[in-house]
Amino acid sequence: MISTTTVQQNIQKRIAELRKWQQSDGTWRFCFEGSIMTNAFVIILLRTLQVKEEKVIKQLATYIRNRQHPNGYWNTAPDEKGHLTSTVLAYTALLYAGDEQESDEHMKKAKKFIEQNGGIAKAHFMTKWMLAVNGLYKWPSFFYIPMSFLLIPSYSPVNFFDLSAYARIHFVPMMIAANKKFSLSSPRISSSFFRTHEEDDWLVGEDRSFVQLLTNEMKKIAALPVYIHEKGYKEAENYMLQRIERDGTLYSYVSSTVFMIYALLALGYDKRTPVIRHALKGILEHAKSLQENELYIENSTSTVWDTSLLTYALQEAGVEYHDPMITAANHYLVRRQHDAYGDWSVHNSHIPPGGWGFSDSNTLNPDLDDTSAVLRALTRTSSKGSFLLNWTKGNAWLLSMQNRDGGFAAFEKNTDSSVLTHLPLDNAKDAATDPATADLTGRVLEYFGTFTDMKQHHPTAKRAVQWLLSHQEKNGSWYGRWGTCYIYGTWGAVTGLRAVGVEPTQKSMQRAASWLKSIQNDDGGWGESCQSAEMKKYIPLSFSTVSQTAWALDALLALLPKEDEAIQKGVHFLLKDAHKKEAIYYPTGIGLPGQFYIRYHSYEHIYPLLALSHYQRA
Repeated sequence: MISTTTVQQNIQKRIAELRKWQQSDGTWRFCFEGSIMTNAFVIILLRTLQVKEEKVIKQLATYIRNRQHPNGYWNTAPDEKGHLTSTVLAYTALLYAGDEQESDEHMKKAKKFIEQNGGIAKAHFMTKWMLAVNGLYKWPSFFYIPMSFLLIPSYSPVNFFDLSAYARIHFVPMMIAANKKFSLSSPRISSSFFRTHEEDDWLVGEDRSFVQLLTNEMKKIAALPVYIHEKGYKEAENYMLQRIERDGTLYSYVSSTVFMIYALLALGYDKRTPVIRHALKGILEHAKSLQENELYIENSTSTVWDTSLLTYALQEAGVEYHDPMITAANHYLVRRQHDAYGDWSVHNSHIPPGGWGFSDSNTLNPDLDDTSAVLRALTRTSSKGSFLLNWTKGNAWLLSMQNRDGGFAAFEKNTDSSVLTHLPLDNAKDAATDPATADLTGRVLEYFGTFTDMKQHHPTAKRAVQWLLSHQEKNGSWYGRWGTCYIYGTWGAVTGLRAVGVEPTQKSMQRAASWLKSIQNDDGGWGESCQSAEMKKYIPLSFSTVSQTAWALDALLALLPKEDEAIQKGVHFLLKDAHKKEAIYYPTGIGLPGQFYIRYHSYEHIYPLLALSHYQRA
């Protein structure tokens, strides 16, 4: 059995490193690294607007170029054998940047991969939209989603606020430009490769009758009086302008901000308008240097998320709540508590604000995961009287966000209309709505069960427990939406159920333990592919990752004695002095299945510290 001294030494080493890395404002600012999409979007936008940022463009392009596979393609995850959409974006962005030519060997390889895999017509609709607004791809002959849709009252059976928060904030600017068939010229791109494609059907889905029905209904609405459409466009414009954060970004996302700039141009704004200049400044503030001569554009910063989880993990590791490191972090977190009634209040109007968002600039779009993470960080301090009001408001807000089905979603309450998941667009099932998920339900339940007196007999806990038990997979796992994937969901569900008092001997708990032990790798770790998110079934990796091992280990610690062989092997894996790059670099966060996976640079520090601390205390 691994000695407690060895584990404690490792924990102390991690604490010392985190103390050294903390910023003067109390935060930890690790990179939120997704796909090459953001770099590509920003290069194209800067060139289109003729913004003189040559050094930035060169460094953004270097980041893209350095991630091309020898066979010519780009990936969203290392175990893929090429990703069409990423390759289209990378190819286009490098041409815009200007240092690459179509005749370069690596560009010819990229072009060949695109052609062999269906061409641009098979790329994600967001990519085709980006090409279309820049004059590189044809808009379909009929592509009209009336902005008057925004005028439908929120109490109607189907309305704009039935879409998820992240769908709405991207949908509005995209549809403004698409409806107007807005298109700018792209003088830097002389290639006929983009322009020779025939117009294709942008809509997807096997139910062609639904597609035809939707098209017919949109044509009927398009025939409504002009003044109704004008009012809808004004509503859409105001929707964007009212959700611009202090740094100029739309809802703190780079992707939606890029789309907003094109939408404003389509509405007649001049590119030198202050709102566009402010938005560009905010986008460039998301640039982070990862290696020499490289820049990466984070789609949003993860400052609140990283800081809250690290503050909690450090306290679990034995750092006192009054330690200056914890005090500084908590003062920062309290300053980031929301006081505005955002879109979440449409379906939950009877509770005052009190949640937290993901990024440093986010003041309008709180989410349940960040709120529970911050509350974990604040609980010990608030129990001594400091920040008690903030903690109480946060608890009330989080408790009020339970869905009618008993589960908890990511951003909003009861935004789970099944109708909208049938929209004939890529990723509609994953992004159009915001239903309850096992990872969110489990993590919220774990917070309440561990840090308040809520146990399974409490009405809120009882409904959440029932939701989780009814959504367990046949093999004993749970699917996690925001982390990769079944390991993440199982960790969230198990720790949540145990926190409110569900016994480890309960059948569902034993099934979960058996499943986790069955997928453990020979090296003692665990590893799951991002393909699980696309296939909706567990797909193993050929190697173990640090964060997934920590999740699995933490879940088993809630179910089994620490002497169990699987736990001992898992701890041994985490205690290694050095891990292979793939164990750390593999993306274990999910933004959009199949399109945007995330490597949280903080995860290699947060979750091993948390799991080892729980092992030490077991």
